Amino acid sequence: MKRAVVLLSGGLDSATTLYIAKKQGFECLCLIFDYGQRHKKEINAAKKVAKQASCSYRVEKIKLAWGGSALLGRGKVIPRYHKHSLNKIPPTYVPARNIIFLSFALSFAEAVGAKAVFIGAHAQDYSGYPDCRPQFLKAFRKMAALGTASGVNKHGIRIIAPLINKNKAGIIRAGMKLGVPYHLTWSCYEGGSKPCGVCDSCYYRAKGFRDSGYRDAFQTNRGTLSKSKGRVSPLKR
Repeated sequence: MKRAVVLLSGGLDSATTLYIAKKQGFECLCLIFDYGQRHKKEINAAKKVAKQASCSYRVEKIKLAWGGSALLGRGKVIPRYHKHSLNKIPPTYVPARNIIFLSFALSFAEAVGAKAVFIGAHAQDYSGYPDCRPQFLKAFRKMAALGTASGVNKHGIRIIAPLINKNKAGIIRAGMKLGVPYHLTWSCYEGGSKPCGVCDSCYYRAKGFRDSGYRDAFQTNRGTLSKSKGRVSPLKR
């Protein structure tokens, strides 16, 4: 069976990406990062999702000691949701995070003979995050082809972003068809005992479920979009 490395954060986007990779017939090796994020709960969520999908995983601990993001450490306030302009990078951006993660994944994939790396970047993210944009992924693919032995030998590793043209509602609809266990995922940037309901990630998760017509089985009662309407998800917490 062909192998793929899947970047798995524990959120609903990467969980959906994992199930898409499985659907495409890949043996998935999940790569989870502990990079000092304040929402460390996503690491346990990622482990649970990988186990539910019957996929192996490894957790890599890296230290971004220089900070530069509201997600690193407790020194900065996680902002409440507000509409970002297309050219404004939010304070939750982690400097070069996807460059770092994809580089690790590419090295791992080449070492174990995997044919592809999957990443859950998507349309709603790349409006604000430069390392989620199609232009970035295109450039990374070119770099991977030029800078790896597999690429030079014309057996390059594919960098696949199956969600790149989808918004959150579209991702959820696709995931529900695949049986993605969204009740195991974690999205909140705060990393408290319950989702805060007001950060960007909570906002888009709640809005995505509302717009998709499904109800989130793991949803807070806090925040302006906390109660989704529509069909009840078959997944139970």
